[in-house]
Amino acid sequence: MSNLDKLGEECGVFGIMSHPEAARMVYLGLYALQHRGQASAGIVSSDGKKLHIEKGMGYVADLFNEAQLERLPGNAGLGHVRYPSAGKNTIQNAQPVMVDCWRGPLGLAQNGNLTNARELRRELEHDGAIFHSTGDSEVIMHLMSRSRRRTVREAFIEALRQIEGAYSLVVLTPEYMLAARDPHGFHPLCLGRVDDAYVFASETCALDLINAEYIRDVEPGEVVCVKNKAAGAGGALESQMPLPKVKSAFCVFEHIYFGRPDSLVFGRSVNASRKEMGRMLAIEHPVEADVVVPVPDSGVSASVGFAQESGIPLEFGLTRNHYVGRTFIEPKQSIRNFGVKVKLNPVRDILRGKRVVLVDDSIVRGTTSRKIVEIVRAGGASEVHLRITSPPVIAPCYYGIDIPTRKELIGSTKSVEEIRDHIKADSLGYLSLESTLRAVDDKDNYCSACFSGNYPTEVIPLERQRRLFTDDDDSSDDDQ
Repeated sequence: MSNLDKLGEECGVFGIMSHPEAARMVYLGLYALQHRGQASAGIVSSDGKKLHIEKGMGYVADLFNEAQLERLPGNAGLGHVRYPSAGKNTIQNAQPVMVDCWRGPLGLAQNGNLTNARELRRELEHDGAIFHSTGDSEVIMHLMSRSRRRTVREAFIEALRQIEGAYSLVVLTPEYMLAARDPHGFHPLCLGRVDDAYVFASETCALDLINAEYIRDVEPGEVVCVKNKAAGAGGALESQMPLPKVKSAFCVFEHIYFGRPDSLVFGRSVNASRKEMGRMLAIEHPVEADVVVPVPDSGVSASVGFAQESGIPLEFGLTRNHYVGRTFIEPKQSIRNFGVKVKLNPVRDILRGKRVVLVDDSIVRGTTSRKIVEIVRAGGASEVHLRITSPPVIAPCYYGIDIPTRKELIGSTKSVEEIRDHIKADSLGYLSLESTLRAVDDKDNYCSACFSGNYPTEVIPLERQRRLFTDDDDSSDDDQ
């Protein structure tokens, strides 16, 4: 979990084929996707014959310099930013994963979590496989390497038919690039084009930065292949649908929290979804107040919708420090709420003596929401009314989001009134599940298991997983 007690970001994937400055384009794409993961970043490039890799721990801007990008030659590149939801946060788990096998060099970047990764890993280990990371992306590599199919693409499809769960992933070889989404389409992956180069990205904001045109989303269950011009393959794009068709289950939290407001995710504007959530929240939970204040940054668009619907003016009464790194040195003498205050600070002339509507996207454990309410009160607010643009989170996620076990989720252990009392707000209102799904404009295609406990696939509860795999608890990491 982050220091602000938010849900853990998913990871970001970016790939480009047949561009003369591939590594630099990947660097820029990852820069745009940094919000999806800050633990590590990496880039693999292809010169048509070999793959080259640079990766490390930390932010994209801190990791890559001119010298490193010069060590990534070629006209094709694949990048990844990572947020670890379980297991070890080490360089071994940084992506892309790159291996040399009898098929040649392979690079892979994944966003998601395989629900059967532990079982597959155990079978592979019993059959002699040696793993170098605790991530489930390496499981896919082993399945591809062990396949007897004639081509890498055929081996890739065979591996996809064995894995279960959520994945949006891109594979790079010297000859071509492969991209795929799981049949449910849990996580986004879009296709774009800049000049003669094809681009794959987790969000369209990454396309915007390099002036690429958004073409469409990679469809659930689709495998797309782009051939490398440098390898004499002509740069053609080919698509096939080799996986069984099932009901879509797009992650609704992409629109609630993960996606950048300027992105199209699942073909819909994130900003439009959040504004609609805020508007519906004002209808469902009206309140007499003087000012609407967003919790930056994901609460901003929803606050606009709330303010427009309610007629209460919007003011930025909390300022976020955007330059705080992954860690910071705390003072030896305790300062109340220091971890939150280093990131958020009240604007007192906006809050003083005001009845404040505080708009946020979710409450997970409740610890940070309580601290933010205290900070707003300390800034002079006479009343604090917390409004949440999603229902209570009551169940863990198995598809690539860092949601704790049920007993750690305040929404599954306390009533709304008990949560209100815990966070010390004057009132608390959650957006209903029906309105949340209506706000994303297509409620039948979204996964909302974290709000309902109704999962679109068979899953093993986290507590049972730990009992089943007590001898290798850290052996599988949720690769986001």
